[in-house]
Amino acid sequence: MTAVAEHPPAAEHADADPALRVEGLTVDIRTVSGTVRAVDNVTFAAHRGETLALLGESGCGKSMTATALVGLLEPVAEVTSGTAELAGKNGTADILAANRKTRREMAGTELAIVFQDALTALNPLYTVGTQLAEPFRIHHGMKAKDAKRKATELMTRVGIPQPEERLNSYPHQFSGGMRQRLLIAMAVALNPRVLIADEPTTALDVTVQAQIMALLKSLRTEFDMAVVLITHDLALVAEEADRVAVMYAGTVVETGSVAEVFGNPKHPYTKGLLNSVPVNAERGAHLKSIGGSPPDLHSIPEGCVYQARCPLAGDVCRTDRPELQSVGARRASACHFPEEVSNV
Repeated sequence: MTAVAEHPPAAEHADADPALRVEGLTVDIRTVSGTVRAVDNVTFAAHRGETLALLGESGCGKSMTATALVGLLEPVAEVTSGTAELAGKNGTADILAANRKTRREMAGTELAIVFQDALTALNPLYTVGTQLAEPFRIHHGMKAKDAKRKATELMTRVGIPQPEERLNSYPHQFSGGMRQRLLIAMAVALNPRVLIADEPTTALDVTVQAQIMALLKSLRTEFDMAVVLITHDLALVAEEADRVAVMYAGTVVETGSVAEVFGNPKHPYTKGLLNSVPVNAERGAHLKSIGGSPPDLHSIPEGCVYQARCPLAGDVCRTDRPELQSVGARRASACHFPEEVSNV
């Protein structure tokens, strides 16, 4: 089983209002063969000073959730229900109901995102100095000289060497790790309340991954941000996150602190993910895996979305969709048999 790092308690958030509270987020996608539900009634909360991980297999709706929150869905996709309350500098607002003008004002100042493909996210036609200075010019009305100075400070903060000289360089002239640092610098430029990091270390080697995650942790503490980390890497969650929301087939099936969820899972899918991690594996030894595959979004079954792969599935699982219910202090599971999970 993946070892969970001992995190010093970031701050006690149990009774505090979250920086971001998502309730019932649902996203539909129009396809040539009909409308599919990519995100279904997703609910979670992220608090300032902590990292919440959205964990699950590829295609489970993690990135779709992120793009819905930041208003970057493709035209074929739309949010059909739900709220996402962001506690900003001017009070709490539902960002899903905000108009385009309000979203632009909140972008970077309240909510920011770091994408996994830095080379695609950065504009290849402009120098990095121009792109880093843009938030200060747009939101703070700074003159070019002052914005350039702030861009230099940002590059220094995220560990870009020789920032004065590199301001005039283009994205393709940086390594993958340096480009990811630049994306993070742009995201935190205006001190957002919530930072969404969508697979921020996917294409990087292990050493650079560790550096990027250390940078995110440092900036989270410095700016007192809530970080929503989207990943399928259990080891990364165990090492870096405080809380986790496990997603499957577009739904959240379990939430809680990383230590409790990984130490005593209350949903069979979470248990299956943890069991699939090789521990003391030997050449030729059998590796555990979750049988079957996630359901086709065009034919999500009635009842539990995990029933076809679940060793605990019973008649009630085929007819009744389990809701996310409390199974302890700040823990919840969408399973009809949460107390029996430890036996499978």
